[in-house]
Amino acid sequence: MLTRDPCLLPARRPAGQLATLGHPLLDRYVEFVASRARPNTVLATLSDLRAFFGVVAKEPTDVVTADVLDFIAEQRRPRPGRANVVRLTDGEGGLSARTIQRRLATVSGLFGYLVMIDEVAANPVPRGLRTRRARRRGGVMPLVRTPRTLPKILEPGEVDALVAALRKWRDRAMVEAMVLGGLRRCEVLGLRMEDLRPGEARVFIADGKGGHQRLVPMAARFFRSLARYLDTERPANAGTEFVFVALKGPRRGEALSADGLDEIIRAARVRAGLVHASCHELRHTCLTRLREAGMALEAVQAQAGHRSIESTRIYLHLANEWLAGEYLRAAQILEASRAELEVAAR
Repeated sequence: MLTRDPCLLPARRPAGQLATLGHPLLDRYVEFVASRARPNTVLATLSDLRAFFGVVAKEPTDVVTADVLDFIAEQRRPRPGRANVVRLTDGEGGLSARTIQRRLATVSGLFGYLVMIDEVAANPVPRGLRTRRARRRGGVMPLVRTPRTLPKILEPGEVDALVAALRKWRDRAMVEAMVLGGLRRCEVLGLRMEDLRPGEARVFIADGKGGHQRLVPMAARFFRSLARYLDTERPANAGTEFVFVALKGPRRGEALSADGLDEIIRAARVRAGLVHASCHELRHTCLTRLREAGMALEAVQAQAGHRSIESTRIYLHLANEWLAGEYLRAAQILEASRAELEVAAR
């Protein structure tokens, strides 16, 4: 039987060696995922399986559907110390529906793998709840309903305040890469010296989400901040090809970590007196403003690195001025058509 403590903690390992969960079947699955997925997916898989078996303290081959439903119920409960706190988006106090849905997908993937290698007879994670209406449509109701929410964005004044609160040219260049170019946090940190193309006013994303590559146009302001950083702040003996590195401490000259970038943004947000500002919100702000400025949705999709246009459609709803303008234009056409019909009827 799995215990809740030592076997579900990542084992200490040399750099580059795959993490383990301490159970042969789980570790085989993690190795399988690692052979076909990106490193962040592997990390998420480890985290999700650790969360599931921390609640369902059973051997994987003994898990039944009731255990999965119990896990969902536990994830929905308010977190310790936050019993009276609920999210405005869905009115719940537990983990978000998206997090629970992702964890269920990971667990379902595990048991799909165990079915494939004949360790279990069936996947205990149900595809959904069958209803009379769903049966007529040939589908099922999802186990976890995920609300469609709009991401937060920053107003122009908030962006200016955040940038003014940054203390290094390095930090300004990273923020501008997100708020002017729409780069993801991992894409900013993954930039290498050879990826910079100031003569073309573009940067090359060599390892975007899902391993996809693209060329991203960038504003001249970003390259000016970047040049100041490279000329005055980046250590000459930096031992990495990555552009953005730690500037002090024992890791000076090494590639900046995601935690390091998050801390830079958090500290600047506090100094600027902002209620919210994150790397992802900076990216959303960029893509929303581009859409508001009239950039075609397909162009926004290419800039963002979205594989599906559906991922980009959310910026139709965020771009309030554009949406209002489109509505007024359509309403005027409809009103003119009605007036013409009234004239003709007389």
